[in-house]
Amino acid sequence: MAKRERVMRMSVEQPLWRALAGYRVLTMMYAVGLFAAAYRSFARPWIAVGFFAVLVVWTLATLPRVASAAACTKRFLTADLAIALTGILLTPLVDDPDRVHAGGPTLPSIWTAGSVLAFAIKGGWRWAALASTLVAAANLIERGGPARDTVHNVILVWVASIAIGYVVEVARASERTLARALEIEAATRERERLARDIHDSVLQVLAMVQRRGAVIGGEAAELGRMAGEQEVALRTLVSGGLVPVSRVSEDAAQGAVVRAVEHDGDGTGDDDEPVDLRSLLAPYAGAQVSLAEPGAPVRLAPAAAREVAAAVGAALDNVRGHAGERARAWILVEDEPDEVIVTVRDDGPGIPEGRLAQAEGEGRLGVALSIRGRLRDLGGSADLISVPGQGTEVELKVPKETNHVNDPRGKAEQR
Repeated sequence: MAKRERVMRMSVEQPLWRALAGYRVLTMMYAVGLFAAAYRSFARPWIAVGFFAVLVVWTLATLPRVASAAACTKRFLTADLAIALTGILLTPLVDDPDRVHAGGPTLPSIWTAGSVLAFAIKGGWRWAALASTLVAAANLIERGGPARDTVHNVILVWVASIAIGYVVEVARASERTLARALEIEAATRERERLARDIHDSVLQVLAMVQRRGAVIGGEAAELGRMAGEQEVALRTLVSGGLVPVSRVSEDAAQGAVVRAVEHDGDGTGDDDEPVDLRSLLAPYAGAQVSLAEPGAPVRLAPAAAREVAAAVGAALDNVRGHAGERARAWILVEDEPDEVIVTVRDDGPGIPEGRLAQAEGEGRLGVALSIRGRLRDLGGSADLISVPGQGTEVELKVPKETNHVNDPRGKAEQR
């Protein structure tokens, strides 16, 4: 079965960087417009023209710098804030003193908030507090004192930037937690898949060797005993966790990263064409197993059909293991419009109440993983009905439109 690693990247931060880039351009145009409208009121307009020329070039040239956290370096943030502070402190030198004292806008106007927001998105609320405090100090120096409107604007920028910085920190933590949860989910699903495969092959063989060795006796009995010990050890390993959960989640420039191993069918490249479930169930029919199926093909996605057939095989293994070699079993296949139903029934002694829970606690996960786990991953269900003395019936239901494995990408890639 072919394997490939799928890398999913999700980020709640990227939209903020895009919004910041747009904000910087719009507020640059707004600041230039304010200056153009009041050009004749400036005492030294040529100094303001020089500042705005620098501001326009800087804003447009540094748009790639506000595209992501990786591109927005500390050196850039320092230079950007320096330009904003310079514009604020130049205002009393170039503007009319009466306009300054009346609460007129500074040269960069609300463009300054973009610099503070860049600090907030990049470094969180602590960086935002530092940047907004420096801007507040520059505004107080520009006005010559704590005027009411200046204090109001300063507090507004200070509170807003710190709040945004805090929200960004919380979002990053939530993002990493979600990435970790998705990765654990993927690793757990892979562990269950391996556990099913081991149960359907190795554990069944070991159990058979143990039973046959005890019947034959002699050296075969010793071999059977050893096989039984290895079966117990392997079941303990399977129930405890075969696949260690990896720790590859990271908080990169574009957000948290989730890596998961996927299985691309059997590597033949034919996994897009539906297959007839009847052909996969036909080998199970025999002297002790009767197969009843529709006359028309029962088409399912290849991966889904293989898993349903494997679940049927696991149910028949349980019949042979617990009801005896002479027990009869019947397989009924029903092709409904929206789902396929496969029922496996036997005439064995049935399952005593509480036996399944006890078996699962002992690491015997045939029903839990090989049957119910497979159908759960297909989006279907597996119901087991057993009455002591009247046999056992396992009903498997799988929707026709299904993915082989529940895909965590749908939870992540929207972000």
